[in-house]
Amino acid sequence: MTDQPRIVVTRRPPGRAMEMLEGSCRVVLWDEDRAMPRDDLLTAIAQADGLYSMLTDAVDAALLAAAPSLRAVSQMAVGLDNVDLAAATVRGIPVGHTPEVLNETTADTVFALLLALVRRVVEGAAYVKEGRWGPWQPELLLGGDLHHTTLGIIGMGRIGSVVARRASGFEMRILYHNRRPNEHAADLNAHFRSFEDLLAESDHVVVMAPLTDETYHLIDRRALELMKPTATLVNGSRGGLVDPVALEEALREGWISGAALDVTEPEPIPADHPLLDLENCLIIPHLGSASVATRAAMAELAAENLIAALAGRRMPACANPAVYE
Repeated sequence: MTDQPRIVVTRRPPGRAMEMLEGSCRVVLWDEDRAMPRDDLLTAIAQADGLYSMLTDAVDAALLAAAPSLRAVSQMAVGLDNVDLAAATVRGIPVGHTPEVLNETTADTVFALLLALVRRVVEGAAYVKEGRWGPWQPELLLGGDLHHTTLGIIGMGRIGSVVARRASGFEMRILYHNRRPNEHAADLNAHFRSFEDLLAESDHVVVMAPLTDETYHLIDRRALELMKPTATLVNGSRGGLVDPVALEEALREGWISGAALDVTEPEPIPADHPLLDLENCLIIPHLGSASVATRAAMAELAAENLIAALAGRRMPACANPAVYE
């Protein structure tokens, strides 16, 4: 139908999302296996009513200004670091995202990283592949434990709370730090600590905070020096929360035992980055929500957000609800 809204989709989403979008919109799809180039996006967005974006797209004030007909943006992610939310709100443009549907899968990934790091799983797999596995040795590749240790969670929001629930199954002592105490923390047997006390007391520190001007490089040299030399660090949120230069020094000098990162600064991390030379640093390519079912759920929620907004309805998951007031 010619009166259907025109939308730009910057990467083919999984699941039923494309079928949903094509059922109610005229779709301009960037159908290549790479991020949509900025110039192509600016050209396509000029006549668009809606934008279905990815984390790789800079949805900034300049892009919004280049799209006079734009009525809605929906991103296939919970985080919106790449979106100028304030500029969209000023223009009255609702911005959708995908909270809740990825909580459990991301928490699984955090624990996968914790276990792989602490029990030296990657090192062990390499040891076998290199043909070095001989007779049993009592001190071969000894690692640490998760059970009955102290887990410190920085950022006790939706995903941080699910990480805490996972930790209870390992009979871990759970500490957390937030801008304000979490009202559900007592149900999770989690105890509030100042930032400094959490770092000093924890055997394992998991970073799940949002990236803001205030949290950029939250884990810096000072923070790493406060941690135990036997402690591990896992970043499952955003790369900019951890200062990579300080982390490299901490790992080389033994201020902490090891680190596992699902996200990095920069991202993707260059193949010659010094962190990749360290045996006590495990890095994976932003796989936090990367299960078949979860990515499909994210894609479909993002489609629901965009379809609803373009039909004049409230988005199911809107990051700037002030546009409806």
